[in-house]
Amino acid sequence: MEIILGKTAGFCYGVKRAVEGAKEELKKKKNLYCLGEIVHNGQVLKSLEKEGMTFIEKKEEAKKDVVIRAHGIPKEIYEYFDKNNVNVIDYTCPNVLKIHNIAKEHSKLGYYIFLTGSKKHPENIGTISYCGNNYSVIEDLEDIEEALTKLNKSKIKKLLLISQTTFSLEKFNIIKEKINESIDKNIVVEVKNTICMATKVRQEETSKISKNVDCMIIIGGKNSSNTKKLYEIAKKDCKFVMSIEDEERFR
Repeated sequence: MEIILGKTAGFCYGVKRAVEGAKEELKKKKNLYCLGEIVHNGQVLKSLEKEGMTFIEKKEEAKKDVVIRAHGIPKEIYEYFDKNNVNVIDYTCPNVLKIHNIAKEHSKLGYYIFLTGSKKHPENIGTISYCGNNYSVIEDLEDIEEALTKLNKSKIKKLLLISQTTFSLEKFNIIKEKINESIDKNIVVEVKNTICMATKVRQEETSKISKNVDCMIIIGGKNSSNTKKLYEIAKKDCKFVMSIEDEERFR
């Protein structure tokens, strides 16, 4: 039996940077907090906990030093930490910070912002905080009509389309085309494909492999956006696809 390992398997740059950075910080500090899971990988989380990291879900739980994971956080949480003298060790992915800056600049310039991606994903929750009051999150095609209705009611004539870094490239392009087909011709549309290159390459490789194998195994956290997207892509062309977190699935 031939086994093919994807060339892009493993952590992306942003997650790898955050995990390695946290490990270095733990060498210098005995107690370190992290807001949310630094990576959707149980083995890595347990290892970091043994070294002294405490994972928290609420900003109020942070004491002294807190790590910001690759997903980033809303600007209000930065303000809270600053006000309460919590030292922030920021490992937000540079690609995510770039999106924050794009959203902030275009909001100031009077753009309405369409953000594609999961409405509940931590990355998008952070990005939304930089969009001002005029924005809509588009997760599926069904959300487009409501977003366009809100845009028209706002009377704004400039639209920015951006995306969560780990969103499906195929879905982003479909949404972009649907918007272009339906939008008022008097509205200027600026599109910035902010899906990160690592996500794009992984999705393309998964699609390619899925067409040439009898079975595919997608390894990653159950609550990982990346893992879910790769699983969905693989299912399109491969009849037997499994999504697992670790070797326990095979026992």
